[in-house]
Amino acid sequence: MGNYSTVLVERHGAVAVVSLNRPDKLNSFDGALRRELLHAVREVNDDTSVRVVVLTGVGRSFSAGADLGDMPADKTHFRVEDQLNGEYKPMLMEIFAAPKPWISAINGACAGIGSAFGMVCDLTVMAEDAYIYQAFAAIGLVPDGGASWHLVRTLGRKRAYEVIVTGEKIRADKCLQWGLCNRVVPADKLLAETLAWATEIAGKAPLSLRYAKQALNAAIEDPVSDTITKEASLQHICITSEDAQEGVIAFMQKRAPEWRGR
Repeated sequence: MGNYSTVLVERHGAVAVVSLNRPDKLNSFDGALRRELLHAVREVNDDTSVRVVVLTGVGRSFSAGADLGDMPADKTHFRVEDQLNGEYKPMLMEIFAAPKPWISAINGACAGIGSAFGMVCDLTVMAEDAYIYQAFAAIGLVPDGGASWHLVRTLGRKRAYEVIVTGEKIRADKCLQWGLCNRVVPADKLLAETLAWATEIAGKAPLSLRYAKQALNAAIEDPVSDTITKEASLQHICITSEDAQEGVIAFMQKRAPEWRGR
């Protein structure tokens, strides 16, 4: 794994843990973190021995959002859309379209653009004292990084608009009720519980993980007719794979399958 100053990448068997590592700044995003996280995301996505990735933050927070003290020297020609489209979007889409599941392990604050990273992951585990926070309205801004896309599809239009304009800190128990996370665990067990779940998922068939994610991502936007067609195409890939054959043989032999991802 690469050497980074603002990101930690660790391996736990078939699970990689990518940690935002600016704890003194509550893992807020500056230029170095934006650059290094993109490289780290691509590194673990390209590593075929990594089957599941956990994204978390070192210290008290997952991420407080953008580092407002990290302003460009040339403010005259700075355009925020260039930064959002050119730096944040590639990272977020790498996670969204990754051929393997990503699990966000949210500790403390998950705010601003940081909330987009928490929500873009396929699964989410939250510490009991964690919260998701749309801090934008308090400083005259709007959600970015795809946060509004995730919120409206999970919460519906009226509730999504409410949490944006009120700036409610959505606590972990409410996130669980509203479908913004999958599990809530004690804060001191967040990483251990998430790693255990990630390891369990990593034991599933890699092609099933990959193409189920792909089918769901398409189904969010596609009509049911197109979804059936897409599922049929992906099912053909899976059913003709070596892993599908191995799965049948392992079942008949009453043993655990040895997945190869092909």
